[in-house]
Amino acid sequence: MNLNEETAQTVKWISNIGADPKGGTTRLLYSEAWVEAQNGIKRKLEELGMQTRFDAIGNLFGRLPGTKYPDETILTGSHIDTVVNGGKLDGQYGVIASYLAVKLLKEKYGQPLRNLEVISMAEEEGSRFPYAFWGSKNLVLDAKREDVETIADFEGIKFVDAMHAAGFDFRKEDEKLREDIKAFIEIHIEQGNVLETEKKSVGVVTSIVGQKRYTVILKGQANHAGTTPMGLRKDAIYAFSKIVTQSIGKAEKVGDPLVLTFGKVEPTPNTVNVVPGEVLFTIDCRHTDQEELNQFTQEIETDMKKIAADMGMELSIDLWMDEAPVPMDEKIVGVLKEVVEKEAINYRIMHSGAGHDSQIIAPHIPTAMLFVPSIGGISHNPAEDTKVEDLAEGVKTLAAALYELAYTE
Repeated sequence: MNLNEETAQTVKWISNIGADPKGGTTRLLYSEAWVEAQNGIKRKLEELGMQTRFDAIGNLFGRLPGTKYPDETILTGSHIDTVVNGGKLDGQYGVIASYLAVKLLKEKYGQPLRNLEVISMAEEEGSRFPYAFWGSKNLVLDAKREDVETIADFEGIKFVDAMHAAGFDFRKEDEKLREDIKAFIEIHIEQGNVLETEKKSVGVVTSIVGQKRYTVILKGQANHAGTTPMGLRKDAIYAFSKIVTQSIGKAEKVGDPLVLTFGKVEPTPNTVNVVPGEVLFTIDCRHTDQEELNQFTQEIETDMKKIAADMGMELSIDLWMDEAPVPMDEKIVGVLKEVVEKEAINYRIMHSGAGHDSQIIAPHIPTAMLFVPSIGGISHNPAEDTKVEDLAEGVKTLAAALYELAYTE
């Protein structure tokens, strides 16, 4: 098996399913392209002699039965859906890497001692409907029927109708959490440029960052740009600039792994000759340590309130996302560390600054992640790419880890 060649061919094959005339791949949950891709992966898994099945909502499973421990399962995989005009790797690389890793192992070692299972999860991105992690949340029974019963996509198609049209339905209310899954490993492109910058082929992920997201509104006073003296202004943009400068300065002093982003900014009125009377802006803050994240965000909240008060302005702070950091399982991470050392893989230990299915699964099942580099750190974009040698190195690393977990005592 020429791993580089087979990896490249499989990436090309799956990227063509849902190829978008505007560029990249668009494969949204329960679309025709999504159904075609899931069935295509199902056939490939069956060609390896794996037992396949769909669960109620469309997660695809392929199983290589264990010869000694049939009640223990090692799970690997990722999600099959894409963003609109997405790249050729995000999510789907984890699915095909898992397929190729199992193919390598079966060709070399035959059947495992424990069940080896590949999952192609139904959805993670939230690109078609305003709901994310549908696949992994159903796997661990966190998904709620009422959260999707009334939602629709951008064309007005209801979630439930799309699900039924694709041949799927809600899971049974009395379904039990699987107790056979002893480990889950997800491999993914980094979607950043740390590995590429440091010339590493693989990242062993120890945690996924916690996130706090805010929408903030500053209210000053709109006034004439020519007749209002500087000392009499309540300029919301000026107050906003003080908040940004002070907050980012503090974030830079704290340093990695803390990151702080001021994203959306909407001044009102947004015109050249009026002092801005109001500005709406968003804040995204992330850290791998909950206490550090809480402490830093509390500090910048206090700073914002003081700046607003000192400048005679009203301030409204809405914390609308507060996700805790998710550590990866120490034992499974330990296996990954042993593997990369043993196989002389060029790697580094790192955290994930983006969210993944693993953060949903980890509180229920021992979980770990592997990263491969992203060229230029580009993702969610048709230009998304990774050197085929690094993709293959990721498959090789995953296969070695799965061997330790599924084939050894």
